Amino acid sequence: MLDINFIRENKTIVEEDLKKRGETGRIGEVDRLLQLDSLNVKNKKKLDDLRHQRNIISEQINKLMKQGKDAKDLISKAKELPNNIKELEEKDKEYTTEMRGILLRVPNILHKSVPIGKDSTQNKTVRTWGKKPKITFKQKPHGEFLEEQGLADFERGTKVAGAGFYYLKGDLALLDLALQRFAIDTLIKEGFTLVLPPHMMNRKNYEGVVSLDDFENVMYKIENEDLYLIATSEHPMGAMYSGETLDEEKLPIKLCGLSPCYRKEIGSHGIDTRGVFRVHQFNKVEEFVFSKPEDSWKIHEQMQKISEKIFKALKIPHRVVNVCTGDMGVIASKKYDIEGWFPREKAYKELTSCSNCTSYQAVRLNIKYRKKDGKKEYVHTLNNTGIATARAIRAIVENFQQKDGSIKVPRVLWPYMNGMKKIGGLKNGKKVKNNGKRVKKRGKKG
Repeated sequence: MLDINFIRENKTIVEEDLKKRGETGRIGEVDRLLQLDSLNVKNKKKLDDLRHQRNIISEQINKLMKQGKDAKDLISKAKELPNNIKELEEKDKEYTTEMRGILLRVPNILHKSVPIGKDSTQNKTVRTWGKKPKITFKQKPHGEFLEEQGLADFERGTKVAGAGFYYLKGDLALLDLALQRFAIDTLIKEGFTLVLPPHMMNRKNYEGVVSLDDFENVMYKIENEDLYLIATSEHPMGAMYSGETLDEEKLPIKLCGLSPCYRKEIGSHGIDTRGVFRVHQFNKVEEFVFSKPEDSWKIHEQMQKISEKIFKALKIPHRVVNVCTGDMGVIASKKYDIEGWFPREKAYKELTSCSNCTSYQAVRLNIKYRKKDGKKEYVHTLNNTGIATARAIRAIVENFQQKDGSIKVPRVLWPYMNGMKKIGGLKNGKKVKNNGKRVKKRGKKG
């Protein structure tokens, strides 16, 4: 969230930012916030004065009693203070609670380069890469195709867990693991530390990293527990240092998280019949960085280039878009998406998101760093999709599918697939000859 001190000093900036987002209705909330802030400041002063007065009277009573003098008047006065203090404490709690509720909903300040727009159709294309494949045959929906190839089972996934769940089988399961390992190895070479985080978080820490609306729309709640299944490893990594002050020389801290992701949001978006593109559970490698404020925008560009490097290596045609104001969400100050090319629909679809959240999450989580002069300042936090394997799998299935039903494995994944160059390839229930041929030596061209 935004620091209340920033809002006090920059009310006009906050209001103009809300206008860019098309959320002029929230300007009234900012007015209410500052009104509450003013009342709270006055209330706190009264409360501090009464507590100080209580301490002084207590000292005076003790002094008089030690001297054997009458302290009746002071004792009578002291008895009135607790009720007055309690009343002010209740007001303090009331003001603070309402203020925090508003602060959690006021969005981050947008970077000046973010394009103004109402929705994703107005995102600005920054660059495109790759040659779109020429598909000379009619492709089936990827879920239907994968089931026919014996590589996935959506019907039994639905039977066991409901719509949006599935089984990956055989070589496709290996492909999922290969994508994870490739992304992890790439990030380790870029200086990231691999993290296997908890798969659950309590609400207090979750409030630090997501919009409050996500609790209803996205997260799965554990019944009778203050725990939620994580929607991405970004979230537990972001909360990892909550309430801590980091040493300046240790920044930036670059983490690479691997976890399943659990999301109930697909109902609001719809999903492909028997598909893996938008589902309730999938695997993802995520990047998360804690940085000094002056370094975060440079790091943001570096993280985005890493994602592009991964998808260039996979030979997936894609474009990079600068996400517009209406498609941003409340947490990020700026966000890039990589949208992969999907030949069956002849459309680009989101594969990754790279966000600079500036100090917004750090204020919520109270994560600071100690500067060389001893002063403390909030860190900046950044996150980026290393690879969401389900979406990458669909991109590979559609871009590298062959007429015989086989799927070419991107060359960069051969070492992680034990040299396997193709998967699938069932025709009339039988394996196509020579399909799935392996190179003799791990990683050798063939």
